[in-house]
Amino acid sequence: MVLLVAVAVGLAAGLLRAWVGKRTYRVYELKWPILVLVAFIPQYFAFFNTKTRTQISGNLASILLVSSMIILLAFSLLNIRKVSFWPITLGFVLNFLVILFNDGFMPISPETVGKLLPGQDPSWIIGQRLGYGKDIILTPEMTRLELLADRFISPAIGTYRVAFSPGDVFIAIGVAWLLWSLGGKIREPKQESIK
Repeated sequence: MVLLVAVAVGLAAGLLRAWVGKRTYRVYELKWPILVLVAFIPQYFAFFNTKTRTQISGNLASILLVSSMIILLAFSLLNIRKVSFWPITLGFVLNFLVILFNDGFMPISPETVGKLLPGQDPSWIIGQRLGYGKDIILTPEMTRLELLADRFISPAIGTYRVAFSPGDVFIAIGVAWLLWSLGGKIREPKQESIK
């Protein structure tokens, strides 16, 4: 949800910026954007598609998550010359590390789960995934790189809330910045004067 808000805000700001400046919105400047789709496909089937996510084992789901993170990290490194990719890359690195060191899932504490699902009987178990999602419920003592875990809770939209990590914050900042910058002027490379 944090990323969707960043995309919506950044895209709207970038399109407005291009429109006001009578410029073309320059999505074509990204290198290998197809990698984002390639990275999303395994996550879609492992975590979002209600028919397939129940058929995929926890081990395979963690492999798919780590693999998609590697692809996203490669995409961000291919585009690192754009300054807006610096926070995106940092966010992917932080998320990749915490996921890699916690059995291929994003750790979330029981306290955070309690805030995420207030008033519900806890049917979850420490050490298990939270539903069919990307999170694994671990106490802070069990969590490696605990500061990078899903620890923040979004404001409620109706009854819907999500937990997100510090890495997600950096990714969201970078994505909003990137989408805004694509509506700006093309910077001409500086030419050195010949003496």
